Amino acid sequence: MLWRRNLFAPLAALALALTASAGAGTAAAATDTTVVAAASPAASTADDFGSPGPYATAVEVGAVTTLYYPRDIADSDRRHPVIVWGNGTGGVPLVYRDLLLHWASQGFVVAAANTPMSNLGISMRASIDMLTGRNADRGSVFFDRVDLEHIGASGHSQGGAAAIVVGSDPRIDTILPIQPGPLANIDAVRVPALLLAGQRDSIVFPALVKAFYNAADHIPALYGEVRGADHFTVVGDPGPFAAPTTAWFRAQLMGDRTAGAQFFGPGCGICTDTATWSDVRRNSLALSVPAATP
Repeated sequence: MLWRRNLFAPLAALALALTASAGAGTAAAATDTTVVAAASPAASTADDFGSPGPYATAVEVGAVTTLYYPRDIADSDRRHPVIVWGNGTGGVPLVYRDLLLHWASQGFVVAAANTPMSNLGISMRASIDMLTGRNADRGSVFFDRVDLEHIGASGHSQGGAAAIVVGSDPRIDTILPIQPGPLANIDAVRVPALLLAGQRDSIVFPALVKAFYNAADHIPALYGEVRGADHFTVVGDPGPFAAPTTAWFRAQLMGDRTAGAQFFGPGCGICTDTATWSDVRRNSLALSVPAATP
């Protein structure tokens, strides 16, 4: 399809550029697992979702999945919710490294499928299977530290469509598709959805994302259109996408009431933030969710 051809070249080029500039430990997805520690971030305040969270992070590059997670997870006093991620056409997790590390710093285990063709969601589902095994393995740093009862799905472009596809999996608790491609059916999703578009996206037009939102009348669904964003704003430095995506997952997977107030109730934070959003919509089921609950 034309949108896939248009997307492949710039994403592939960016992936190569980022790979060339990265350290050797983070550059390649090898058949053997590679673990790389990232720098310790400064802790964010309770409602500063765009700033790094309190956890230092690490990256584990596997053959099928790249994991971004709190570095000291083995010594953590809690279980950490999961976000499974799908790349855009021709992309790899390295392209989205900043966003995925940001989520990990907030306490999530992010399982990013390495495939550049993620639409069917096969590798994303396999990531859940893999983490289920690692969580049960006493020899793993993830042993009993992964919260498999709270799993979200996200992705960009073709990976956004994959997040919708995977949203029909009963293990998924919420979806957050970013500029999702059209090859998905949201009718099969039974969990809350935040659908993000870019105001100036000329590859996945906002109207395509609105079509998913309009079809999602059977679940609590929100539509957010990021002011001035094009299709690649989320790539590299995620900029305006970092805070709302973090808040959504904190609300849905961690029960964070402050984060939930960004989306629900009469004081809905994103509804009045016209500097960030050019269009925000909430369907009737989303409007019925009180601010005090995720």
